[in-house]
Amino acid sequence: MNVWANLFYNYRRWWKALKLYLILAGPGIIVMIADNDAGGITTYAATGAKYGYHLLWFLLLLGPIAYFVQEMTVRLGAVTKRGHAEAIFHAFGSFWGWFSLLDLILTDWLTLVTEFIGMTAAMNIFHIPSYITVIVVCILMGAMILQGRYWTWEKIVIIFCAVNLVYIPCAFMVHPSVSDVLSNSFIPHLPPGGFNNEIFFILMANIGTTIAPWMLFFQQSAVVDKGMQVKDIPWGRLDTALGSMFTVFVAMFCIIVTGTVLFGTNVESAAQAAIKLMDINKYVGTLLAIGLFDAGLLGAVCISLASSWAFGEVFGWAHSLNKKVKEAPWFYAFYFLLLISAGAVVLIPGAPLVLITLFVQVIAVTLLPAALVFLILLLNNEEAMGKYKNTLMQNIINITIVAGIIILSTMYGISALFPNMFK
Repeated sequence: MNVWANLFYNYRRWWKALKLYLILAGPGIIVMIADNDAGGITTYAATGAKYGYHLLWFLLLLGPIAYFVQEMTVRLGAVTKRGHAEAIFHAFGSFWGWFSLLDLILTDWLTLVTEFIGMTAAMNIFHIPSYITVIVVCILMGAMILQGRYWTWEKIVIIFCAVNLVYIPCAFMVHPSVSDVLSNSFIPHLPPGGFNNEIFFILMANIGTTIAPWMLFFQQSAVVDKGMQVKDIPWGRLDTALGSMFTVFVAMFCIIVTGTVLFGTNVESAAQAAIKLMDINKYVGTLLAIGLFDAGLLGAVCISLASSWAFGEVFGWAHSLNKKVKEAPWFYAFYFLLLISAGAVVLIPGAPLVLITLFVQVIAVTLLPAALVFLILLLNNEEAMGKYKNTLMQNIINITIVAGIIILSTMYGISALFPNMFK
């Protein structure tokens, strides 16, 4: 009898914990899966086609790095009740506040353009004109935020996050060598040919798709808008950990797909990879194209909102998805301005889309180290954070991450401007 009582008690306890998590889940899952945006999927597709399974181990290392960085935004948002832009203004003054905000807006807008590039390219595969894609996406994203509830918006986005997992069944459909996948996942090594300028670009591109400035701003503001409290921090950490696990799995399975079927071919975009895959397996190619559109949509949803939240925080506008349009007109106006202007760029005949993509990478490299330094400084402010400030071990881990990213991203920025320097 006691055994059955204990089983029932444990069941009730775990069921209660699961329900509580499902209520609090969202920001971590969304920010991490949305990190696999259109640019990210293109990077993974190119990585697999160029190097096969050889860099799977590198992707596994990026998951914990992303978790430790994003976990800080959970604590900062829950304790201070401020978004990231507002926190920087409050702690460091207007100069550094405006520096961070303007860099964020420029980077976000340019990145948003690349999301539309990915979405239109994916839909062009199905012979849908670019202008139709842009119009439908703007209407869809507008409908998602105009319903006036953060909770509803979040659950809709989580559905799109689930679609992003389409690369997992795709990998099983191409029948990869399980032994090769496992050995390349857990044994660090460089591909044949060793370290060179080309692999350096690929490694840095994968880092750039794993940690981005908009992620810091988005998750912290989402934690605040969701109304998470200090007592919810453990659940926010779990949410972020699960999100980082999923983002790495999606990236690895995408690499496995192209590494199995397209290894040795030149792939410049995920759309091109999808077209090539359709000639070999139409179902896998179709799913890859759908996944690319979904990745661009998720990126666009989060990036545009991160910017609107940041602007609202700085200018003191009402800036919550729980507000109706008449209650937060400037917040929604800025959101649509960012969205429509980015979509319009893709429709300009002869627009330098490749140059825009390169410019996004260089600007993001410039902003990321500063954003991470601000984040660590904020987390060490005992007056603001109290007992939730960084511990010694957290500082060691995060400072090591930041130092490594500063060194590598600086080298990446230099190599992007001077491609022959590291040959």
